[in-house]
Amino acid sequence: MPREYRYQKLEKWLLKGLQEQRWPPGERLPSIRDLCEQQQISKATVLHAYQRLEALGLIESRPKAGYFVLKPGKETPKPRTTATMLPPRPVSLSDVFADIMSRSAAFDILPDLQAGEPSPGITALNRCLSRALRSQRGDRSQYYDQPAGDPGLREQLALHYHRRGYYHCKAEHFCITSGCQHAMFLALMACCQRGDIVAVESPGFYGVLQMLEQLELRVIEIPSSPVHGMDMDALENALKQWPIRACVVSPAYATPSGALMPDSARKKLLSLAEEHDLAIVEDDIYADTGFVQQPDPLKALDQDNRVILCSSFSKSLSRDLRLGWIDGARWHARILRLKLVTQLASSRYLQQGVCEFIRDGGYRSYLKRQRLELRNNRDQLIHLIQQHWPKQLSKTTRISQPNGGLALWLELDNHQDTLSCYQQALQQGIVITPGALFSVSGQHSHCLRLSFAHHWDDKRTQALTQLGQVLNA
Repeated sequence: MPREYRYQKLEKWLLKGLQEQRWPPGERLPSIRDLCEQQQISKATVLHAYQRLEALGLIESRPKAGYFVLKPGKETPKPRTTATMLPPRPVSLSDVFADIMSRSAAFDILPDLQAGEPSPGITALNRCLSRALRSQRGDRSQYYDQPAGDPGLREQLALHYHRRGYYHCKAEHFCITSGCQHAMFLALMACCQRGDIVAVESPGFYGVLQMLEQLELRVIEIPSSPVHGMDMDALENALKQWPIRACVVSPAYATPSGALMPDSARKKLLSLAEEHDLAIVEDDIYADTGFVQQPDPLKALDQDNRVILCSSFSKSLSRDLRLGWIDGARWHARILRLKLVTQLASSRYLQQGVCEFIRDGGYRSYLKRQRLELRNNRDQLIHLIQQHWPKQLSKTTRISQPNGGLALWLELDNHQDTLSCYQQALQQGIVITPGALFSVSGQHSHCLRLSFAHHWDDKRTQALTQLGQVLNA
C-alpha cells in the first residue's frame, strides 16, 4: 500500500469537517498556527492540505485573513462528461490541425500581437543561457552530450520532484528529451508495437492523437470529466473487453479540460494497470502551472515501476526551449536507445543554462508570478465571455473552471458545430481550436477550447467579442 503522508491525513480530516459542516459556508477555517499546534505538524503540511482543498474549489484564501469555506452561489455552468466509449479504431487527424499549427497558433485563439518586454524571469533565464553558451569553449563543444542528458539538470529535476511528493525519484531515472511531445513519442515507441490499442482521455490532447497515428496504433477513447479527469469505471470496462496495451493520461490540469484527477482515481488507475499489465504514460506538462497547488505526480504512487513520466518546460516556462524529460520506469534502457535513434543528443549549453536557472531559484520565482498571472487571465476570460458574448450564448455555454493549465473548455448547445465556425472566425483574423480536434471519433463537435495564456488587452477582448458573434450566428 502507498504511504499516506501527513498532509493527506489532514486533508481528509478537513474534508470530513466540511462535509459535516463543522465549518459552515462563509466561516473562517482554523488558522495555520492553530492547526500546527493541534495536530503537531509543520506549517508546510497545513499549507499543502489547504491548497489542495482550494484547488478543489471548496475553500478560498483571503489575503491577511486566512482560509474560508466557500459559500454556495451562482456559478458558471461546468461542462459534463459527454464522451461515448466506442470500439478501438485507427487515428486520422483533421486538416484543420495542420492549418492551426502552420499559423503558430497551438495556444493562440486571437490575432498575433507585437511582443512586449520579456518578464524578469525570462530575462534571468536568458542570462543563464548566455553564460552557459559562452562556457562552451575548446574541445568540449566538439563532443555530443551523453544520451541521458546533463547530470546537473537531471539532479535538479529530481530535487524538483522531491518537492512535489515523488520522494523515491533519482537523477539517473531521467532522460532529457526535445520537449514533452518527444518524451511521449519515446514512451509509446518503447512500450507499444504497431496495431496495439492505447487508451486516451476524451476529450484528449490532439498532439497525442497525432503520435498514435504516426505509430500506427489504435485508440480507444475513455470519457473524461472536466473536473476529475478520466472515468476509471469506463476504463475498467474497456480493459475487460479489449487487450489495451497502454494508457496516456494527464492527471494534473489536462488539456483541454483542465481536470485534476483525485487520489482515489489515481490509486484505481494504478491498481487496474497492475491487474491488466498496462503501461501508463503520464503527461505531467501542466502540473507546474497550478494556481494554488502543484499536485504530486501519479508517478509518486507507482510501486510497480510501470508509470512513464513525461514533461517539459514548454508550458510552464518557454515554448522556445524545446527541453523535456522522461522517467522511463522499467522501459528506461530501451528509451535511451530510442533517443539515440531519434535525437542522438541534447544541447549541452541549453541544459546547463536551465540547470543554473533552476538551481539559483529563478524557476521557482518565475512560477510564483506566472501562476498568479494565469489565474487572473482565467478569471478575466470567464468574465469577458459573460459580459461580451450574446446573452443567450453566454447563458447556455458551460465553462470549465480549471485551477491550472492554460485553457478553458466550453460546451455550447449540442446543435452547434465549432468546426464549421473555423473558417468564419479565420476570416476575421481569429484562430480557434474546435472541439472535434480533441477526439478521433467526431465527438465534442459542439465544444471549444479557449486559451488564457495571454493577457486580455483591448485587441484580444475585441477579438473575443467577435468570436461570440460568429458562434451565435
